[in-house]
Amino acid sequence: MYKLDIKDRKILYELDLNCRQSNAQIGKKVGLKRDVVTYRIKKLEDEGIIKNYYAVINTFRLGYNVFRIYINFQYVNQIIKDRIIKYFVDYKNSWVVASIKSEIDLSVVIWVKDIFEFYQFWDVTLDKFEDYFEKFTLSIYILSEVYKKSYLFLGDKNFDNSLICKMKCGGKTFEIDKTDYKLLNELAVHARSPLIKLAKTLGLSSQSVNYRIQNLIKNNVIEAFRVNIDLSKLNLQKFKVDIHLKDHKSKKLIFDYLKSKSYLEFMNITIGWADLEPELVVKNFDELMRILSEINSRFSQAIKKQSFLIIEEFHKIQCMPDIF
Repeated sequence: MYKLDIKDRKILYELDLNCRQSNAQIGKKVGLKRDVVTYRIKKLEDEGIIKNYYAVINTFRLGYNVFRIYINFQYVNQIIKDRIIKYFVDYKNSWVVASIKSEIDLSVVIWVKDIFEFYQFWDVTLDKFEDYFEKFTLSIYILSEVYKKSYLFLGDKNFDNSLICKMKCGGKTFEIDKTDYKLLNELAVHARSPLIKLAKTLGLSSQSVNYRIQNLIKNNVIEAFRVNIDLSKLNLQKFKVDIHLKDHKSKKLIFDYLKSKSYLEFMNITIGWADLEPELVVKNFDELMRILSEINSRFSQAIKKQSFLIIEEFHKIQCMPDIF
């Protein structure tokens, strides 16, 4: 297994802050020449440590609401389960469809323009599959915060876990055209593509592509350009944790505590499930248990229950809703 040194970790950290910055810019920040940075990034890609580069797209700004469905199955064999999964995968505005190892069997996240659109979708879904759902829980995403990959420097106090971006529902919608949509779809999975390559793909000039990117950034449609890392190559694991509170007034205290920790990568707030839904990157299951114990001890008067989810398999991850 390829062993990362501190320079590799610094390069990954900088790519995650803005993967569209040049190798020369990264080199100045990490203390290496441009050619060395280029070599190291290529090595990280070849080793599969870097999976891809992606843009964080704020679909709330495009006028979408985000609904999540947690489902527990009953009376299903593999054929029926596959049929249900395919139904959700084929839905044009499903964002994530994933099998879960926990108290939940299936997680589905979808984009909708309004509540009635969700009602229509869910009504049809129940007509088809209600007999196979032992129970289900509906949630609405309210807020999602994205944090720096400070877990790359576990134990190093020189790297804080500052916020990269915050996305929340509501607010004024920003309208995009078909060209913006195509550009966002490209950046969602190829965020480090040079302007020349993007221009060729879209049939535009480099100047026009750059203008559109800057306009999407200015209007908070594009929130960040990040790197997607294969955590298993770093001997790390991600867990989604659900924190249910006895006293919702304690939410900010726990939120602030977690924000200071290097293991926090995402924090989600929803209506309809847990009060806090952080995503943590840790060394292993034992470390997760230690962290949950620490949280519970510190806030024992406020916490009703803690649990965690492990993704067994992603059946679909779609970068953008089907706007056009």
